[in-house]
Amino acid sequence: MENFSYCTPTRYLFGRGVEDQVGKLTAELGASRVMVVYGQGSVVRSGLLTRVIESLTDQDIMVETLGGVKPNPEDDLVREGIAICNANAIDAIVAVGGGSVIDTAKAIAAGARYDGDFWDFFCGKAVVQDALPIGVVLTIPAAGSEGSGNSVITKKEGKVKISIRTDYWLRPKFALLDPELTFTLPPHQTAAGIADMMAHIMERYFTPTKDVVVTDRISEGLLKAIIEEAPKVIAHPHDYEARANIMWSGTLAHNGICGCGRKEDWTSHAMEHELSAVYGVTHGAGLAVVFPAWMTYMAEHNPVKIAQFARRVFRVISTDDYAAAIEGIERLRAFFKSIGLPTTMAELGISDPDIPLLVERLHRNKGEVLGVYLPLTAKETTEIYQLME
Repeated sequence: MENFSYCTPTRYLFGRGVEDQVGKLTAELGASRVMVVYGQGSVVRSGLLTRVIESLTDQDIMVETLGGVKPNPEDDLVREGIAICNANAIDAIVAVGGGSVIDTAKAIAAGARYDGDFWDFFCGKAVVQDALPIGVVLTIPAAGSEGSGNSVITKKEGKVKISIRTDYWLRPKFALLDPELTFTLPPHQTAAGIADMMAHIMERYFTPTKDVVVTDRISEGLLKAIIEEAPKVIAHPHDYEARANIMWSGTLAHNGICGCGRKEDWTSHAMEHELSAVYGVTHGAGLAVVFPAWMTYMAEHNPVKIAQFARRVFRVISTDDYAAAIEGIERLRAFFKSIGLPTTMAELGISDPDIPLLVERLHRNKGEVLGVYLPLTAKETTEIYQLME
């Protein structure tokens, strides 16, 4: 096991109606001037945005709003949010939505406390050392951003999609998780969220670090729970208990607990970021294509952990590591298909992928060598993209 530092300052309130406490919790942060960030209208149509604003104003908190966050959120709205914060002396941000909204709020929170261009954090010119406090009302269980210190933003110029990770500054101060707010999610969005949270676990699970029994078992248990509950939420969207289990799994998948004491890989996420940046695909759907392809390559070159995954998560019985790994990958693909997700680029709607472009962008943005489970150069990542066709 590796040495590690683990800090989770986020306070979680989980259950029916917890979103009504957003005003009280924000006031407890000492905030008096808040910006509420949200997406493209569902929280408006449902009345949730109005309820959040009323809860804040009932605490005598002044509210500014910033709507219009898109999937694969972009830098221009971040810049608009920073300008609003600076012009109105905003002292906290409340994100109402899913991962894209929360990631946008985090980028704004960091940029509002920085004299330079917020993109400096994403391109490696600066490190986040301060940020406005963030609160979250979660409506889409997927990205796990409600419990992480991470943010992913796309720069429109050049379509550059990059993530940043912080131990502390960008972790929300509170996160309100009401499973009932997820009842109206479309099946495809629910399924894509499930793939995303599974990928967050697997990026940590597939590691070269030895003797990480505790986090192996945490990861395997979460994966098995997600696989068990996923068909229930697809078939019965108003099943509160199934929605609750999926929602909490998404948080635990990405709040860092699965990665304690181990090196993490993150190659599959980097490869998918190029797919969604270039072709505009849904992140979770893209991961359902990328991860089995990455695992297939690994089965040929480093099958041990893939085989362990197959045996413990999908109960594959083969004693041969390669055979077990391949069977586990096929069961993973079958699971993704069973909840309506694609497993090839063609099924994603990419009929003629420009693989050389994807590889060139990937290594320009992430370096000549990616990953730790098995370090990959452009030659290997080309082969993995080809396995997705």
